[in-house]
Amino acid sequence: MATGGGGGASIGDGQASNFAQTGTGRNADGVSISNVAVAVIAAPPMALHREPAYNWQATKSTVKERFAFLFTNELLSDVRFVVGKGRLAQRIPAHKFVLAAGSAVFDAMFNGGMATTSAEIELPDVEPAAFLALLRFLYSDEVHIGPETVMTTLYTAKKYAVPALEAHCVEFLTKHLRADNAFMLLTQARLFDEPQLASLCLDTIDKSTADAINAEGFTDIDLDTLCAVLERDTLGIRESRLFSAVVRWADAECYRQQLPLTSENKQKVLGKALTLIRFPLMTVEEFAAGPAQSGILFDREVVNLFLHFTVNPKPRVDYIDRPRCCLRGKECSINRFQQVESRWGYSGTSDRIRFNVNRRISVVGFGLYGGLHGPTDYQVSIQILESDRNQTLGQNETGFNCDGTASTFRVMFKEPVEILPNISYTACATLKGPDSHYGTRGLKKVTHESSTGTKTTFFFCSSPGNNNGTSVEDGQIPEIIFYT
Repeated sequence: MATGGGGGASIGDGQASNFAQTGTGRNADGVSISNVAVAVIAAPPMALHREPAYNWQATKSTVKERFAFLFTNELLSDVRFVVGKGRLAQRIPAHKFVLAAGSAVFDAMFNGGMATTSAEIELPDVEPAAFLALLRFLYSDEVHIGPETVMTTLYTAKKYAVPALEAHCVEFLTKHLRADNAFMLLTQARLFDEPQLASLCLDTIDKSTADAINAEGFTDIDLDTLCAVLERDTLGIRESRLFSAVVRWADAECYRQQLPLTSENKQKVLGKALTLIRFPLMTVEEFAAGPAQSGILFDREVVNLFLHFTVNPKPRVDYIDRPRCCLRGKECSINRFQQVESRWGYSGTSDRIRFNVNRRISVVGFGLYGGLHGPTDYQVSIQILESDRNQTLGQNETGFNCDGTASTFRVMFKEPVEILPNISYTACATLKGPDSHYGTRGLKKVTHESSTGTKTTFFFCSSPGNNNGTSVEDGQIPEIIFYT
């Protein structure tokens, strides 16, 4: 018997996925995919039908009806497929002309330079239910897919180059995408090269990161998928919780590779994924309670990160310190001063300015002025308070290096701070370092207009009490960096 060929995605026998299940396997490239037991296991062999041949055409008024009548019908069939393996295999009759008209792969199989001459073709890597769904679509344009068969049907549609059926499968998966299956579907989308579905999965993970990483499917993903997620700036979760989830994944991967559950083996299986954890975004307490005691980091890395948290100038660390904004769109900023002067001194008192906005935004950092004479290091603590309640909404203790120019220098929060309209907030910055530049000719009202025409208006007023002299008219905290 000849074996049918095909293009598109390739998947090992019995490794097609049922997206509603959680058991896992691996394909030839080591990609984690879910095992599936298609519903045909319990079904009896399909009853092939053959109605009286005489004048059956007269009872079918359209081409679609006549072709649909021939679906799985031995009448006029000129090829038979043995689909599946072993006792689960089914013999399915078909018509070469119909298949070749709907699929370039079948056309090449029957009419190409190396066309098969066999009347029976084995397809051991295809699930019978998925193959029947493909044939039904080619014969009648009808789509019959469900949670149990959608992934195997997607694989079969790709194998035989039927993009219209692929699109129906992706649409079905998209409608059923949730946080608790997003990681599993992301692995499948990457395996089957479905960028649209992969993008939707990533968006779902961004919006519900905590729920997604707590789902069973998270620990089943492959390393490349894990890295693709960890690279994102838009995850909505604290870095310490993300690290804990990554350790859970490493435990599962050690089990899959039959490695002893040691810190060295966890570090080994994580590989490049470990460098994508943004340890500098953690508080020193979070780092001390988790990563520092995990044994996954080298001793010198632990020491350097502790120094990064506690001293200035900060030593270089090989980890990203860019905040995960959990936000879409383009970063925006406003500057409330029209002119820059020198000099502004510091004695341990916070520079403060009150503000409110006309619409909801997320503040991710401030732009601050730096020193007057060449490269200078500053230690700085930044905060945003809700003024009336004096409640701290966001803070970070860090440092920055300036170059002696009148430019502003970015100092970022570890997480975005949500700012609601018509509520008074206080921006605070406590600097330790030499005298700096400062702003003058301050504005009480500053409007930022985005490329889409969206206007965000800031209103400033002086903060009462000891504010190191900063006011609406002059002082520090010239810039607010935000997302709309």
